[in-house]
Amino acid sequence: MELFTILVIAVILALDCFAVAIAAGSSRVSDKGRLALLLAIPFGFFQFAMTIAGWAAGARTVSFISGFDHWAAFCILAVIGGKMVYEGYRNDVERVPVYNAPTIIMLSLATSIDALGAGLSLAFLGGHIGTSSVIIGLTSFVFAFAGVLLGRRLGEHLGKSMEIVGGIVLLVIGLRILVESIV
Repeated sequence: MELFTILVIAVILALDCFAVAIAAGSSRVSDKGRLALLLAIPFGFFQFAMTIAGWAAGARTVSFISGFDHWAAFCILAVIGGKMVYEGYRNDVERVPVYNAPTIIMLSLATSIDALGAGLSLAFLGGHIGTSSVIIGLTSFVFAFAGVLLGRRLGEHLGKSMEIVGGIVLLVIGLRILVESIV
């Protein structure tokens, strides 16, 4: 498989990570550099690992998971996005942080489900799984890191409304995953 094709796949898989990271970066977390790493590392790792898992799993496992993967991704993103919208409308100053370890793991899993199918495709196309999975993981890492920093800039200019927009973006991503899987 050509390097260009792997890079295109990596960028496509990283777009969900990027959108979620923009939403996270718009939140009122003071240390955006830390948040960028806290998201980028697991996002990149999960994309990497799910690509390998898809490659290794085979068609039987993927067909089992494909029956409900879109619902799982939708539910995770809808709950987190809904919470962000709700908290964006709240007026109190102190809030429970949205981006704690369990939430980050759930977001990482939700954004990497497509990588499972990509890994399976790589197995059928004869792609080198080691190189491909590393490129996919690194691309997602870079996109997530950049997304948090971009979200920070947008959050500084647009304030509290960016948290609401970020939550809506997560809801839209969840709906897109659901609709694409059903149609």
